Amino acid sequence: MEFHERIAALAAKVRQQGESIATEEATKNAFVMPFISTILGYDVFNPLEVVPEFTADHGVKRGEKVDYAVVKDGDIQILIECKKSAEPLKIQHASQLFRYFSVTKARIAILTNGVVYKFYTDLDAPNILDERPFLVLDLEDIDESVLPELRKLSKTEFELDSIINAAGELKYIGELKRVLAAQFREPDSEWIKMLTGKVITGSYTQKVREQFTPLVEKAQKQFLNDQVNERLKQALGQQNYSPVSAGAVTSEPVATEDLEAAEADLVETTIEEMEGFQIVRAIVCSEVKLDRVAQRDAKSYFAVLLDDNNRKPIARLHFNRSQKYLGLFDSEKVETRMPISALDEIYEHAEVLRQTVRNYLTA
Repeated sequence: MEFHERIAALAAKVRQQGESIATEEATKNAFVMPFISTILGYDVFNPLEVVPEFTADHGVKRGEKVDYAVVKDGDIQILIECKKSAEPLKIQHASQLFRYFSVTKARIAILTNGVVYKFYTDLDAPNILDERPFLVLDLEDIDESVLPELRKLSKTEFELDSIINAAGELKYIGELKRVLAAQFREPDSEWIKMLTGKVITGSYTQKVREQFTPLVEKAQKQFLNDQVNERLKQALGQQNYSPVSAGAVTSEPVATEDLEAAEADLVETTIEEMEGFQIVRAIVCSEVKLDRVAQRDAKSYFAVLLDDNNRKPIARLHFNRSQKYLGLFDSEKVETRMPISALDEIYEHAEVLRQTVRNYLTA
């Protein structure tokens, strides 16, 4: 099997068995050990490659262990700490990794609950684990753009310098995106001052700051709105085009199960998601009035809903990855993800989308 196929197979296993895994030990056996063996390519039954319950006696509390240490070329290269699959991952769970990281030669640490894998290194200070991961793999929502970087961690391709160099770029690009997203949501005083200085001459006084704070906020919203509308014009043409209001680019309240994830990682509604939403609306307007077709954005997907009811999904746009998918629903509300390479391919599934709406109307 190809690398991406092995990832897909493990993701399918997580979906099928996730609800039956209740303990940390079961998580290790069902998900983490297969990850180490099939994805990273190490023999979990060979203590020269994978050491379970690894203990280092120097500089750590006696008796504490890391769940797995992965060995290559005679040295420990990767430390892995596991939590049960039902437990959300937090940096506080990585206490053993922090301590062990400074007393081994490992430069890579993984914190996982068998579903989400967070990869850490020591970019900020030598031999001290960073607080933010440089790479995150979520088997319930795979971002295919991270797979080439993940593959570098496998036994056959492991090269530490390449991994660390890539880690720096991945981490800092991610942080820059978070900074930009935060500034577009709520610009701080330095951001406002910087932008104001580009358009006025003279001193930046308190009066100027008070004047330009709301102007910067409005300008940013209108800029995003203009970008969305321009792309929609190109994608849909004037006949089906309906301008998006400036507020539409901010995300609607997400479903309850996504609230924690949305708070941890800012939900960003993209131009492509809004384009896809408008295409779906244009398709189903033959069955229902447009004002009944709503959207909600979440970390994992962009949902198109009937009557803003998350129990009536029309479609899901899985666009936060290199391979985009259109999620379609049958009469039992079972989702099927269809790969698409361009937004206009959504029209190829028009009849399925219309039938989904008809199913809700006749229920």
